[in-house]
Amino acid sequence: MTQHRSDDEEDDFPEWVDRVQANVAGEVRRRRKEMGWSAQDLADRCEQLGHPIPRNVIANMESGRRAGLPLVDVLVLAAALETYPACLIFPVGYVEETQELPFQSLVPTWDALRRFTGEQEVFGYDPGLVPDFEAHTSLVRTALAALEEEEQARFAAKTATSRAQQEEAERKRTAYADQAISAKYKLRHLRRDLREDGATPPDLPSALHDVDPPEWAPDTTPEERT
Repeated sequence: MTQHRSDDEEDDFPEWVDRVQANVAGEVRRRRKEMGWSAQDLADRCEQLGHPIPRNVIANMESGRRAGLPLVDVLVLAAALETYPACLIFPVGYVEETQELPFQSLVPTWDALRRFTGEQEVFGYDPGLVPDFEAHTSLVRTALAALEEEEQARFAAKTATSRAQQEEAERKRTAYADQAISAKYKLRHLRRDLREDGATPPDLPSALHDVDPPEWAPDTTPEERT
């Protein structure tokens, strides 16, 4: 359904599709010039990335003469310009207000970006497995940090010059070891829940190779895991 504006609206109020495309076009042009690139330079980089976007197409987009803007073009343009696709669609700091959907009022671009990325939750919206993957990332960081601190405390205990220093280092080593075990335990259960939902958990760093039980090793087949 196409968004139409009434006669009493300002003539310079663009339709939703036009506004989204104008956001992307304006940010592509700004980023390109910031990098000191010509339209041909950008076209060449897109081709290097495996998705050619001719110079005239880029020029027409930036000038507003291009009728459509495929999502794949946005993805490649963002990569070519070394930024994120969301930053092309919602140019925070360069476009004060934007429109998220047809017939909606203008909102701060910063708010629109945060909803687009899921950083700002919307009541009733399903975030999918994003919270689980965020929790996974946090647990991995916690476990790795605890393991590193444990190793440093172990070294401090070995090189302690007094019994008191040795006991303090051992106390810290034990505490960090417990933190690592706790994070690994939570990771194992989170990864199990993800698999039960039919999802594939993120890869683990080698230092956390013992989180998954042997039956979930990467080189085992689904039949071997049952």
